[in-house]
Amino acid sequence: MNTKIDKNILEIGKKVLSAESEAILSLKSSINTSFQKAIDLILDCKGKVVLTGVGKSAFIAQKISATMNSTGQQAVFLHSSDALHGDIGILDKNDIVLALSKSGETEEVINLLPYLKKYNNVLIALTGNVESTLAKASNCILDASVAKEACTNNLAPTSSTTAALALGDALSICLMEARNFTEQDFAKNHPAGSLGKKMLLRVSDIYPNNAIATVSTESKIQDVIIEISSKRIGATAVLDEDQKLAGIVTDGDLRRMIRQHQDFTHLKAKDIMSAKPLTVAPETMAIDALNFMNARSITQLIVAKEKDLLGFVHLHDLLKAGLS
Repeated sequence: MNTKIDKNILEIGKKVLSAESEAILSLKSSINTSFQKAIDLILDCKGKVVLTGVGKSAFIAQKISATMNSTGQQAVFLHSSDALHGDIGILDKNDIVLALSKSGETEEVINLLPYLKKYNNVLIALTGNVESTLAKASNCILDASVAKEACTNNLAPTSSTTAALALGDALSICLMEARNFTEQDFAKNHPAGSLGKKMLLRVSDIYPNNAIATVSTESKIQDVIIEISSKRIGATAVLDEDQKLAGIVTDGDLRRMIRQHQDFTHLKAKDIMSAKPLTVAPETMAIDALNFMNARSITQLIVAKEKDLLGFVHLHDLLKAGLS
């Protein structure tokens, strides 16, 4: 294995990053009236945005589609090669087509133009050639031209794909801002993500998975210990004769009892319980329950509606759910 650092290789790597960053910065001139028109066309669209392209442009189109979907704009990807073999059925007359092609002459993309014209679909071209066939056929042009590729031979799509991706991101974020797409809206589209869990997950989504540990106020200490040990949540609820919540006994209460009593066999649950247990309502956001526990240095909460016991939520449940 060659561990020697080749300074020439490192310089090439730096030049690639410089070339691509310059390509992105050069796009500032593309944020113009044509860009505004693209925004307006999409905002007025009664359908979805259909992104299409082939090769590297197809991968960029897929990413832009994903970004749009996550930020409030319904979008799908349609591979230009597959479109004329049945997949064009995904295209509705109310949809806008955003076609990506560096040259603007990509055969598979150009072959779609008669179909789009027939059904009067609005066409936005994201291209590096504003004089191309694609550009001339479009309702709006997003100029993604770059001076050169980062590739040493100026051949491999590098700066051009980075530029197209950045311009697609700019389009997506502007649409998001125009729609006042909020953090809450973003969370709805990312329910499995950290933000989504923090803003959507409730205590009621978690506590039903846990065992419910209960004893009565008259239960012997031996029975309290068995209940806490068997349910493995570090505590047990204490219920009165009407099956209403009367208190809680935790592992900590048992340890204090042992330190204070040489003989505790005569004690009952009511003698060592905390009569005013901390509780949480089922509709409480899970992240709020976690913060509540952390602030009080406790590891479990009783879930209850007034005096009606529903269950327990444990600190480990919340951390396992991805909250932190």
